[in-house]
Amino acid sequence: MFYLTVETKMTGKLSVISPFLIVCVLLFCGGCKTSSASAPDRSAKLSKQVDQKVPPEDKKKAAMLKKIENKFENPEAHFELGRIYQTEGLFSKAEHEYNTTLSFNPSHRKAQASLVKVLTDSGNKTKAATAADLFMNQVCASAQESLKLGLEFKQQGLGDYALACYMQALTLAPNSAKINKQIGYHYLSKGDKTKAREYLSRSFQLDPSQSEVAAELGKMGVAVRISQQKTGKNTSKVDKIVDQYEKAKK
Repeated sequence: MFYLTVETKMTGKLSVISPFLIVCVLLFCGGCKTSSASAPDRSAKLSKQVDQKVPPEDKKKAAMLKKIENKFENPEAHFELGRIYQTEGLFSKAEHEYNTTLSFNPSHRKAQASLVKVLTDSGNKTKAATAADLFMNQVCASAQESLKLGLEFKQQGLGDYALACYMQALTLAPNSAKINKQIGYHYLSKGDKTKAREYLSRSFQLDPSQSEVAAELGKMGVAVRISQQKTGKNTSKVDKIVDQYEKAKK
C-alpha cells in the first residue's frame, strides 16, 4: 500500500492522502460522466415507451390533422379524419369532414356512402335518404359510377341503397354479369331465393365461368355447367369494377 503526499498552498504543510480516498474520488467523477452520457439514452427510451402507449387511431388522427393544417384542400385527409370520427361515434364531426371532402371532390363515392351511413346512424334517416337520392342522381347516366356507389353503400351495410344503385346500373348495362350477380347476392342475403335464383341464373348465363355463382345455383337445385366462354358484350369495364372491389377485400 502506498500513500500520496501533497503540499497545501495555504499552510505549506504536507498532507497524506490514502489510496482509499483517491479511489472514491475517481469513482465519483467517473460515475458523473456515465450518468451524464446515459441521460439522452434514457430520454429516448422514455419517449419510445410513451409513444407506444399512444393508440394507433390517435396517431392517425394527429397525422390527418397535420396534413389538413399543411393543406386544408386535402379531400383524402378530411375523409380519413371523418372515418376516425365515425368509428368513435362522433357523428357530427364525421358529417362535417365528409361534407368537406365532397366540397373538394364531389365524386368521392366512399365519402358519399359514408355520409349517408353517418346520417342514418345518427337517427337522421330523412336527411340520409335525401343525400342518397342526390348522389344517385349524380351518377344516373353512368352504369360504372352507379355500380361504384352501390358497392360503397354495400360496404357501409346500406343494402337497400346498394340495391337501388345496382338496379340503376343494370338499366344502363343489362348484359353485365357482375351487376346481375350483385343483385342476386343481395336477394340471397335477404332470404329471397326466388329473386336470387333469377338474377344469379342470368349472371351465369352471361358468364358461365363463374364457379362461385354455379355453387350458389347448385345449392338452390339449379343444374349448371361451368364454361370459359362469356356471352355478355360491352360490359368489361363495368364488370372489372366488381373484380377490383373483390380483390381489395382480400
